[in-house]
Amino acid sequence: MDTHTGPGRTEARPRVRTARANGIEIAYETFGDPSARPLLLVMGAGQQMLLWHEDLCQAFVDRGFFVVRFDNRDAGLSTHLHDAVPDVRAAAAGDLSSAAYTLEEMADDVAGLLDALRLPSAHVVGASLGGMVAQTLAVRHPGRVRSLTSIMAAPVVSVDWASVQSAGVATSRDEYVAQALQAARLFRSPGYPLDEQWLADVAGHSYDRAYDPAGRLRQLMAVVASGDRTEQLRSIRVPTLVVHGEDDPVVPVGGGRATAAAVPAAELLVLLGMGHGLPRELWPTIVDAVVRTADRAGH
Repeated sequence: MDTHTGPGRTEARPRVRTARANGIEIAYETFGDPSARPLLLVMGAGQQMLLWHEDLCQAFVDRGFFVVRFDNRDAGLSTHLHDAVPDVRAAAAGDLSSAAYTLEEMADDVAGLLDALRLPSAHVVGASLGGMVAQTLAVRHPGRVRSLTSIMAAPVVSVDWASVQSAGVATSRDEYVAQALQAARLFRSPGYPLDEQWLADVAGHSYDRAYDPAGRLRQLMAVVASGDRTEQLRSIRVPTLVVHGEDDPVVPVGGGRATAAAVPAAELLVLLGMGHGLPRELWPTIVDAVVRTADRAGH
């Protein structure tokens, strides 16, 4: 851990490490006691591990977990596949041949990270695209997942490629932060306040670490190229929690209901006033539910 000294206190901060996994480099950070129950956090499309708030990571540590957050491929400090150029125009016409990978490869990255950390298995929590990666990990590597929490995800999603095409590429840090805040306001949870200062800080730090709009496109193509995974989800046998916001404008709540219907014995937790995000006010409810799901696994 690195040490950061602020006014009146000294606080330990996680140190970024890298691991070789599935042929690429994965950047990750850990929180808590390595001997505690491992909990792996998987973030969504175009986002970096920073969006897993450190206070939320600590809340999981306080409930007995060893927490790992990481950058997916094509995000943050992990490997970016710059040579793979996504053809958005072709994708809009239904041609996904420019997809560089699918959710399966991203799930294999996670399995490789577990190998590098010498963790035979872990409790896995994924948000948005991260939820779909977590689902796929449970299908492809069932022995590596102790329990599964899928948040704001669905068995199949569509992408409005026209909107993706029309989105501008930021030409400066300030412009990127402004774009990130604009998106956060569109996706916000209507029942809860939006922490714009923290989101601006995360956006600025993310820009400094790695700004790669093409990486987000490659991740989105991976989701669409993976198709409808409903039948695959029926094979999951680990304790599963599905969390979804009633007011999610990105992945409508029907996607969460479909996930819960596909996974045998899954618990569905629909949260009123929640959009496509994790408002601080809902953390206690979500943490309690993740703990309950992990306890069902028995280890």
